[in-house]
Amino acid sequence: MENYVIVTDSCADLTIELVQETGVMVIPLTVTINNKTYYNYPDERELNLKEFYDMMRAGSMPSTSLINEHRFLEAFRPILASGKDLLYLGFDSTLSGTVGQAFSAANELRTEFPERKIVVVDTLSASMGFGLLVYYAANMKKEGSSIEEVAKWVEDNRLSFVHLFTVENLTTLKRGGRISGATAILANLFDIKPVLYTDNEGRLVSLQKTRGRKKSLLTMVELSKERLTTDFAKDQVIFIGHADDEEMAHFLGDKFMETFHPQKIVYGHIGPVIGAHSGPGTIALFFRGTHR
Repeated sequence: MENYVIVTDSCADLTIELVQETGVMVIPLTVTINNKTYYNYPDERELNLKEFYDMMRAGSMPSTSLINEHRFLEAFRPILASGKDLLYLGFDSTLSGTVGQAFSAANELRTEFPERKIVVVDTLSASMGFGLLVYYAANMKKEGSSIEEVAKWVEDNRLSFVHLFTVENLTTLKRGGRISGATAILANLFDIKPVLYTDNEGRLVSLQKTRGRKKSLLTMVELSKERLTTDFAKDQVIFIGHADDEEMAHFLGDKFMETFHPQKIVYGHIGPVIGAHSGPGTIALFFRGTHR
């Protein structure tokens, strides 16, 4: 069995339990709110997620920062120096420059460690959809797959990982410049809840508009029928992420379980780097389907 480490970043939104189960290394991105900068660690050691979303609800507007080349060098070099190879699975390149910085660091380190394998893959995925892809990769590694086999599988299958999500209101998307102020005001006034997805280029795209919170979640289940069969679902682990709305996350999970009967549903938080752009109350559903 090859000796290599799978490394990812905190935008995978893996719970601390999943980090421990998979054995992957997580490099944190940073988020700044109320003039203070925090590392986004999975165990919330610097920033409690409920407190973060409460600050956003009170009107604070956070900003986020990528992982620069220097930090990648600091994280990657000890792994390579210990005699291990390295597979980095990175956050969607259309949403962040993080994976580009990883490619730069890898190129530099290949000169320093010519005998080591360093593989960087852009997952074109975000949040727990990205995390689910890392989960599959880690399980392949445990089963004995080589670094090349895992990297190729991720590249070949990343566009089958479905990302469906809805936001509680459009205020945060408006602040981030993703929609106009007029659109946000009208949508919030008439309780419009858009269902969005991540397309094949990794971009966030509106898929359908609904009225009402629960209706948007039921619509996500209906849209899943176009991307998943119950036969395919029965052996799957499904990830559901939420931005401080556990009740609605479980409402979605219960409806999904009733419809598709998957092996298991894992719930987790949408971290502050993703949540800074989608806002409190966001609910997201992730699974492996026929297409995005």
